[in-house]
This record gives sequence, C-alpha cells and structure tokens, in this order.
Amino acid sequence: MTETNVFHLSQPGTFTDPLTEVLRNGARALLAQAVEAEVAALLSSHADKVTDDGRHRLVRHGHLPEREIMTGIGPIAVRCPRVRDRAGQGSDRIRFSSAILPPYARRTKSLEVLIPILYLKGISTGDFEEALVALLGQDAGGLSASTIGRLKDAWSEEHTRWSKRDLSAKRYVYFWVDGIYVQARLEDDAQCLLVIIGATPEGKKELVGLIDGVRESAQSWRELLLDLKRRGLVIGPHLAVADGALGFWQAVEEVWPKTRSQRCWVHKTANVLNKLPKSQQSNAKRALQEIWMAETKNDALVAFDTFVETWGVKYDKAVECLTKDREALLAFYDFPAEHWKHLRTTNPIESSFATVRHRTMRSKGCLSNKTALAMIFKLAEAAEKNWRRLDGPNQLPKVVLGVKFIDGMEVTPQAQAAAA
Repeated sequence: MTETNVFHLSQPGTFTDPLTEVLRNGARALLAQAVEAEVAALLSSHADKVTDDGRHRLVRHGHLPEREIMTGIGPIAVRCPRVRDRAGQGSDRIRFSSAILPPYARRTKSLEVLIPILYLKGISTGDFEEALVALLGQDAGGLSASTIGRLKDAWSEEHTRWSKRDLSAKRYVYFWVDGIYVQARLEDDAQCLLVIIGATPEGKKELVGLIDGVRESAQSWRELLLDLKRRGLVIGPHLAVADGALGFWQAVEEVWPKTRSQRCWVHKTANVLNKLPKSQQSNAKRALQEIWMAETKNDALVAFDTFVETWGVKYDKAVECLTKDREALLAFYDFPAEHWKHLRTTNPIESSFATVRHRTMRSKGCLSNKTALAMIFKLAEAAEKNWRRLDGPNQLPKVVLGVKFIDGMEVTPQAQAAAA
C-alpha cells in the first residue's frame, strides 16, 4: 500500500479532542435520561385519568425538533419529548414543560455566569466570540457580538424589574453592606456599586439591593434605603454589618434609627495594621484577634484595653482608628452566639463578589454603569443559589421578637428576675 502525506483536516463543528467528545456524549445521555424521567413522572401522576372510551388521557407523542444547548464543554444536541392530552382543551389541557430543559433554552446557566465575568474582566463585545471559542472550542461561535448584545439588554431589563419588586412581605434580621469597585472602567471613576445582602427570619441570605452610587456617599445610600422602604420594607434590620464608610451609617440612622451597627473586623484590622510599621503588624494582628475572639464582652474589653496600652504610646493613630468604633465593633455580643461568625465581618459580600471586588485592570473603552449593574446582578443571582444559611436559625425569631442576649446567651425571664 502506498503511503500518503495527505492529512484530513477537521471540519467545522467537529471535535478532535476524544475526551471532550466522551464528555459531550455522556452529558447528552444524562440530559436525555433526566428529561425522560420528568416525562415518566408526569405520566405517572396522571395515570388514573382516562378518556370517555377508556384510553389513557395523557400519552407520549414523539419529540420536539432537535436543538443545541451551549454548555461549558461546547454545544450538546438535545431532543425534548412531547406528550399529548387526548381530552383536555384550552386551559384544561395538560402540558409537559421540562424544568431541566425549558422551552427555547439555548445555553446553560454556567455559561450565563461566564459571560458577565468575561465582560467585567475587560473583554469587549467585539472580542467575545474569540474569547468564548478559546474557552469552549470552535462550536462556541454561535455567541456572536449581536447575541451578547441582546443578552446584555435582557439582563439590564431583568435587573430593572428586580429593582422595582414589592418588598411589603419581606423582613430581614441582619444586613451586610458594602461598596463594590469593579475591575472594568466605568463611565465615571467616582461610581461604585452599593450592595446589600439580608438574612431572613428563616436564616436564608438574599440579595436585597444593588445600585450604582457616588463613592459610597450618604446621599447614595440614603436613596437606596429610602427606595427599599418605599417598596414595603418598613421595618429595618436589627443589625447592619459594614465597614467604617460614614455614608451608610449616616443614612441608616436617618431611615431606620433602631438598627444597630456592627463594624466589620476584617476591614478594621486592615485599617489598624496599615497605621503600624511592618515589624509590629504580626503581634498587633494577634492582639486584635484576642478582642473579637473573646468569649464574653468583658473579656473583649480587657483585650481592647491591653491593645491600647501596648501600642498607644508610640502608635497613637493606630489606636485611635480602633477606639473610635469601640462600641460598634463589639455589638455582636448582644446577639446569639451561633450568629457571631456571620456578624463579625462582611464576608457574605466579600466572598460573593470576589471576582469583581477590586479594580486592578482596565478594559478597552468604557463600561457603562447600566451594563456593569446588569453583569454583576447576574453574577450575584447565580451566587445566591449557593449562599449558606445562617447557623442557629431557631434563634432568629427570638431576635425578631426582641429577646435579650448577653454574651450570645438568651436572657430568660427567670434570669432577669434573679438579677433584679
């Protein structure tokens, strides 16, 4: 047989990576099995319903035309089953709608998270197709600049609707609050995104507010809080956790004067250490931990005074930075001990927005404030599904009812009577 040096080139739409092909085939089979299980469950739930002539009312009826779903490993061809209702008419007709494979779905949720991240990292709309091809393979070309543009507009509209939702049935026990400076360049460098996450009486964390503001100013925070109140959130949280940005604290005192304040220990520690020489920072950090890790408020106050005595003579600015928020730093002691690890820092926001937290790079051209809001809203929406509930959820109704806690422990009527 004559040897040849002719090589067959890959055709468009084909994969040359055997592992990727195996993964795609497996995903296709798994998806088909899951949707078939949905159909089987629907048919089973209506198995007792029959037509006038005794036949099953709900039966299989082939498949819808094949379509492709864009996933993190490229496009996967899928066919959604159909069912037929032999007797139902109009609104009485039983229909099958897959929760796994919704009608007209063209991309997976994981891809909807990838797109905002790329955008906020500085990838321009015109470069999206090239970037997605590099990440997902040649078959990602269907996500063109025009497609991305339509997605961007749809997400902006979604954020606008969310920002107008009714809050009259909502109640939040705690707030975590922060200002986010995104990595991409905004139209106005003074702009930042104001974020509020709330804890419900059931212990669930929810995104409460997300708007663009002017450098975390009091007016920007006031507008956000008043808007929440106008939409039905009449009762404020029992405790708000934030850094030392004066804008928020001034605004919340005006809108919800009964809300107590808790300064974030992560921010405060960083601020104090920045006012100390490097040679002192390690010991000072351990001394600060002795304060917020203390078992009781009295022990924390003792550790507080020890820090002041140790560093006050030579490093008065560091000590002043700490002592000015003395009460607000120790507010968490008046709430259930199970919640302390949630209340000492703004970690729910820090961890959720880590991908866009600091502006460390610039994009080509400007990213509009509206677009940045839409992208970060989509990221937060995806992250919210994985937010952990608060520990000790049984204690939250007690906080709502105004039960008193000292050093994290509930003060019972018997204990109050004995103290009197």
